[in-house]
Amino acid sequence: MAAVNPQASTNGMDAVFVSMSDFIFGTLATDDLRLASLRQAAAGLLHDQTILPRDPKPQQPLTIHASAGPDAAVNDVFIHYTTDGSLPEIGGGTTRTVAAMRAGTTWDTFLWGYVRHYSGEIPGQPEGTILRYRLSGVTADGQRLWAQDSMKRGVFSVAVDRYRVPAWVQDAVIYHIFVDRFAPSYGREFASPQKLDGFFGGTLRGITEHLDYLADLGVNTLWLSPLMPSPSHHGYDSTNFRGIEPRYGTKSDLKALISEIHRRGMRILLDFVPNHTSNTHPFFESALANPESPYASYYTFTNHPDEYDTFFGVKTLPKLNNDSPAARRYVIESAVYWLEEFGIDGFRLDHAQGPSHDFWTDYYTAVKKANPDSLHFGEIVEPPTTLLSYEGVLDGVLDFNALQMIRRLFAYGSLDAAGFEQFQAAHENFFTGKNFSRFSFLDNHDMNRFLWAAQGDTRRLKQAAVCQFTLGATPIVYYGTEVGLSQQRDIRQGDFGILEESRLPMIWDATKRDNDLLAFYKMLIGLRKKSTALRMGTRSAFCVDPATGRYGFLRRGGSETILVAFNVSDEPQVIDLPSVTWVDAFSEAQVSRRATIEPRGFLLAKQAENQGKKTDSQTTKQV
Repeated sequence: MAAVNPQASTNGMDAVFVSMSDFIFGTLATDDLRLASLRQAAAGLLHDQTILPRDPKPQQPLTIHASAGPDAAVNDVFIHYTTDGSLPEIGGGTTRTVAAMRAGTTWDTFLWGYVRHYSGEIPGQPEGTILRYRLSGVTADGQRLWAQDSMKRGVFSVAVDRYRVPAWVQDAVIYHIFVDRFAPSYGREFASPQKLDGFFGGTLRGITEHLDYLADLGVNTLWLSPLMPSPSHHGYDSTNFRGIEPRYGTKSDLKALISEIHRRGMRILLDFVPNHTSNTHPFFESALANPESPYASYYTFTNHPDEYDTFFGVKTLPKLNNDSPAARRYVIESAVYWLEEFGIDGFRLDHAQGPSHDFWTDYYTAVKKANPDSLHFGEIVEPPTTLLSYEGVLDGVLDFNALQMIRRLFAYGSLDAAGFEQFQAAHENFFTGKNFSRFSFLDNHDMNRFLWAAQGDTRRLKQAAVCQFTLGATPIVYYGTEVGLSQQRDIRQGDFGILEESRLPMIWDATKRDNDLLAFYKMLIGLRKKSTALRMGTRSAFCVDPATGRYGFLRRGGSETILVAFNVSDEPQVIDLPSVTWVDAFSEAQVSRRATIEPRGFLLAKQAENQGKKTDSQTTKQV
């Protein structure tokens, strides 16, 4: 999400979400806002992307569901659709209409009224079809109401294709680089700006010159913060979707970096921001100066030139009108440009809930045509039901829900083992079997670093990292976490969120970094990369004891079983392991079946192939 220093407020839709001592961007910022949003959406004629199947294949019929709440007194509901990609219009030459049938009625105490449910079916379509549709309802007096989703959007679409999440994603370990703060070019030191939102001097050449470090760490996929020209240090306010910020280098520098990354068998992802631009983008300046400008439709003015749609009310971040055909074409063709011209491997998509699902249908069709093996995952801070609605138009999402639970269990201690296991089991079941990936992380550039949240306790960080790397989601490491990079002050300062606190320069001096933590991360990454059970296996808990802080689960895949156990208490705990022979996953020393785990410690073990090894120690150690 764009890093913009929003004021922390509970008014309107400000961008701060504070929960369990955390600070995380989100649209539904407070309980009151969440309730108001749900009430408004559910009371009307609602279609919240509820379709079956979510990701239709060629010739599969598509069932579309809608609901009419107390504020939508409709008697009949219709689905209007086209198969040529055009916008459905009643009476349009290519628009077809089918009736949705009443599928039941439920009482909703929250709304204090009845909700009527409807469903209708669109016949299966050939591969390559973009099926675009709208829903309308007619009241007893002949008034026509148009269905909207919870974000008040009324045009929906789905692409009929056979695209799958790229197979390489299950083996990926992603490293998130904030370009300005990672590494200057060879022979240079970081600059020392007076303020944290100044420029520290990271460059593309600096990344290239540190690829040996990254390869030795074990990561195999790099995700770079926005590279496009921008007036800010973070780059989420682009002035040109097809250029390179000169401070970072040139297009030749990027091509050299990509060539070296690919030569090493690694991949590269770029951050892409389709939701908004800088107010100094030439398109916006033209639109601002002249309401008749060809670029005026690229933005939404409610009172030209003073009032226009923005990203969370920030006037320097005007929101793109991606429902404008010209703007949509510019944004999508820009993404394809980076894929085709530079051979990047995909995008992390900033604030992906900003553009509509209809936009993402066109985006996904274009980028997958350019490179079917490319990866496209979104930053969407929404409930799991909303996340899953992006199946078929994105390859996956950042898993903010799991992030909060991991931080609550290991950093803050505001969640116990039973609560975490209950969430994790349900979370995995909810997403299992979908053509959709989750990407896990412990921290990022928009929140307090995990080590800061854990008050500098590296034991807690190691526990959280073990948990992250032994669950099924693809892991992401935020630059510097692996060497103990933290921050000087909390992000929350008075009424403001100072996000730059979590973006300090990378520690390259070996005498100042945490080399023990770095060695631990190397071993943990190496274990995941060679373990089929950790990357693709199933998970089951074997110990959940909130009273003592003991928690453990197994990951099984093929002939391999990995045991993961934690002690989230401040006292040593003895844990009984399943009755087979276990060896330490790092040292391969045999582990006692009654293992003692130190305070804030963990045990990583694997079922021994050779059952005859002697027990090396009965107490697990922190690595």
